Amino acid sequence: MNQQQISSHAASIGGVYEVCIGVPEPLAAIQYWQQFGYRIDRIGELSAPAAQQLYGVNSGLRSIRLAHQHADCGLIRLMVWDAPTNDGLGLESMKVKGNRWATTLTADVLNIANHAAEAAKADLPIKSTIPHWEIIYHKERASRPFLDPAIGVREMLLIQPLARQVLFQRFGYTMPHYGQINQTAAFQTSQFTHMGMVIQDDSKQTLKFYEEVLGLLRVRDDIETSYESSLAGREIFDLAPGEKFFVTAFDEPRSSPTDFLAARPGRLYIIRFPDSLVLKERFDRAKPGCLGMCLYTYQVNGLNEYLDRLKASQAKNITEIVTNEFGESSLSFIAPDGYVWTLLSS
Repeated sequence: MNQQQISSHAASIGGVYEVCIGVPEPLAAIQYWQQFGYRIDRIGELSAPAAQQLYGVNSGLRSIRLAHQHADCGLIRLMVWDAPTNDGLGLESMKVKGNRWATTLTADVLNIANHAAEAAKADLPIKSTIPHWEIIYHKERASRPFLDPAIGVREMLLIQPLARQVLFQRFGYTMPHYGQINQTAAFQTSQFTHMGMVIQDDSKQTLKFYEEVLGLLRVRDDIETSYESSLAGREIFDLAPGEKFFVTAFDEPRSSPTDFLAARPGRLYIIRFPDSLVLKERFDRAKPGCLGMCLYTYQVNGLNEYLDRLKASQAKNITEIVTNEFGESSLSFIAPDGYVWTLLSS
């Protein structure tokens, strides 16, 4: 994608707007996400025929959008289906195709780890890792322990039946635009800074869709993580000795592929495993109608133009533009990698 094309999309698409979470009832979910700084913003409903038209789910729907301070991406949409299609991914491994998760910046990752430990002790359904130390940027830079600043993150995984989260805390550096912590929240957390998906595609052809059709900016590409190189990556993605994956990240066009300080929240991380590795496919457990994290949305300008682009692409199951549960013009489609997306007009 050339610079002229990137500039033409600069005002067209933001970061990942919402993480949509199917829940059997909203109260417990609202109380949970309030601890992370979210609050109720909007409530809306769709009839079963209308939900079928937009989401492909023949069920009545009530949704609640949760905002986070003044964030314009990384929001939550709780989706309460009259007849959910299934229980979602549950405590399934992160190493499956169809997996979705959301990542949050926190000022106190150990506090969250303490709660995860208490939940496990109480025999609640939960999987978590300890907060592992990880160097994210400039891994090749040598440092002198106890003399030079330790620059990196503590990162942990937290999986529950309705939420798949990665939490991280920064040490020794800041990023001014990438996650604004709500200091009054119980867990002192930001909005979702980035969202992830798992694919297999050695050709990398499906990655081009996010640049060429959606107009996103590829900011990191083919960053390798292996069992041997990353303890956090090993535990989060259940890597066996010798296994590895590659990370490609897409930002909204206002970000920068060279200046990490210009990064903005709403980043899309695509974890690409080699085709030679046998992975389970779970797309049917993480799409609209399912419980748990089941859909991502983007807010765009020029929805009609996006519809034309999608129809000219390899996307499938493209709907017409209809009104969603919040009265917003929307459309849905399946990307070439198999993930369902919804676009809504900004």
